[in-house]
Amino acid sequence: MNYLNKIKALPIWKGNISLNPLEGGITNYNYLVKDGSSEYVVRMGEDIPEHLVYRSNELNVSKAAHAIGVSPKLIHFEPGVMVFDYIQCKTLDPETVKINLDKIMPIIKKIHFEMPNQLNGQSTIFWVFYVIKYYSNFLKKNNSSHVSIIQELIKKSETLEKLSSPRDIVFGHNDFLAANFLDDGSKIWVVDWEYGGFNDPLFDIGGLASNNDFDTELENHCLELYYDQKPSKELLIRYNAMKAASLLRETMWSMVSEITSNLEFDYSKYTEENLTKFNNTFESL
Repeated sequence: MNYLNKIKALPIWKGNISLNPLEGGITNYNYLVKDGSSEYVVRMGEDIPEHLVYRSNELNVSKAAHAIGVSPKLIHFEPGVMVFDYIQCKTLDPETVKINLDKIMPIIKKIHFEMPNQLNGQSTIFWVFYVIKYYSNFLKKNNSSHVSIIQELIKKSETLEKLSSPRDIVFGHNDFLAANFLDDGSKIWVVDWEYGGFNDPLFDIGGLASNNDFDTELENHCLELYYDQKPSKELLIRYNAMKAASLLRETMWSMVSEITSNLEFDYSKYTEENLTKFNNTFESL
């Protein structure tokens, strides 16, 4: 059964539906479904073990995110399918992320500190330095074209792990691409929780900055908004190390996706872009 037929066969519809693909995703297939006067987003995707993505965790985290008021309501779940309320909104891009930073940072703090109050059952730890090791082993076993530089990247990762310590632990989104923020005109929403798990808060902040091309001034402003004070020299060292780690993880995520993904997306170019950003950030430490 293809995706369209599977969506049409879901038992939640009240009548004939219309559906259209939503562009922009680089992991899953997403569709906008109209059922009478109601609209929904249908997210299609099985577990992705090579990326440590398990939908049972995404289900748990998505419910918690709605409970604290930062994410749309989950309407229906079955293996390979999630249906969410549709919110009439605009998807942010790096420039609009920067413009809305004063709104976004309180939401990130809310996620970090309130999500654990709403989670049920077992949750996930998203430890970036383990993820990097996991990806390196996967790339070696699957004869990636990048194998020749893997050992160098692992050594750099070990340096970053030391520099980013000591650390706090919060509940992170762990994938703050611009496209995961939605603006309905009065409120910013956060979507796509497949990587949600406990992590260092600086990973989310560093990922937000690197994914959206913040300059140093905006990074300092971001940290001041989060910590309610100007960042110390020690905090900046830890932050920059974790930002570099977030770029390395994104680079290796793309390297793995070059091998495994069937989506029409130029992962090779994405790898090259992120590897350049990572090396530049690492050299500047």
